[in-house]
Amino acid sequence: MSDSGATATPIAEDLSRAAIARVDPSDQLGDVLALPEHLRDALWRVESAIMQDWDTTAGLVVAGMGGSAIGGALARAALGDHASRPIFVTRAYGLPTWTTPDTMVLCASYSGETEETLACYESAGALGAKRTVVTTGGRLAEMARADGVPVIPLPGGFQPRAAVAYMIVAALEVAALCGAGPRLTSEIDVAASHIEQLVTEWGPDAAEDSLAKSLARGLLGSTPVIAGAGLTTPIAYRWKTQINENAKQPAFWHELPELDHNEIVGWEGAGDVGRFSAVFLDDSDAHPRVKERMDITERLIAGNAFASFRLETRGQTAIERVISLVLLGDLVSIYLAALRGVDPGPVKVIDELKAALAAR
Repeated sequence: MSDSGATATPIAEDLSRAAIARVDPSDQLGDVLALPEHLRDALWRVESAIMQDWDTTAGLVVAGMGGSAIGGALARAALGDHASRPIFVTRAYGLPTWTTPDTMVLCASYSGETEETLACYESAGALGAKRTVVTTGGRLAEMARADGVPVIPLPGGFQPRAAVAYMIVAALEVAALCGAGPRLTSEIDVAASHIEQLVTEWGPDAAEDSLAKSLARGLLGSTPVIAGAGLTTPIAYRWKTQINENAKQPAFWHELPELDHNEIVGWEGAGDVGRFSAVFLDDSDAHPRVKERMDITERLIAGNAFASFRLETRGQTAIERVISLVLLGDLVSIYLAALRGVDPGPVKVIDELKAALAAR
């Protein structure tokens, strides 16, 4: 299959550790494989922040951007119907208009320098809302410590998107502390062991025909369009952004049942404008009607797609199921980068954008 990326030089379809290392000098693969360890370390770091219980009846707002925001969305999905208060993720310069002193605002910024999140931190203070911060440092940590706001410390040295386990755990634990959901500490610890098994099954030491490697090869040369439903909706978004940043190529996402009211029609002409692959992310515990809808949608789209894939969550608890597909998507994005011959680490255009904004 051909590759349209002007800067990519496809390599042999060998997805061994050695082959991936040739295009991955910063070892982004290693950060993905360490996901179970990150989950356990995150629990310790949350506990070390010595936070008190808050009863914020208006719920939880997670303020962040990019890889720092996705943790809130994934945590909300993992809690599902067990969330007892609203959990809202804002990716903007401001907070929802309904934010009050009875709201907990978790400001998440890996670098501590994300300008949108800094603005939300200040807005939360002006509104008298309760605040918690999760970061490696920067101005966000400085302001929080000066204000007596709890800081959940993150380890340095990652790309922000590689800190996903830390961001999920931070959001889940803060949700529990503010009364927005149950405490899932033990479930997170068990999930780490479950994910270790999947790392073995899908990682670089697995057979070349393993699920993650086969999927990456099947997507090569096409634009992935990922669909989720319910619990897998934010996971579909995570897949899209990981393919964008790691594999350095376009990818898009949508959710069921909404896509059945618009996007499904667009697939009729997909072959006329490019190569688009359909990826459906299913949940093993999804409502039967959702599964039926996904079955029919996949059948109607598949004939017009470059390729079509159906993946299902693995695990017993919601947190296990969420993390299982996060791991799979992260691995697929790294494998795609290797197949395309691009370094998954740098995000030069984002750095250029930030520099241009800072100069204004």
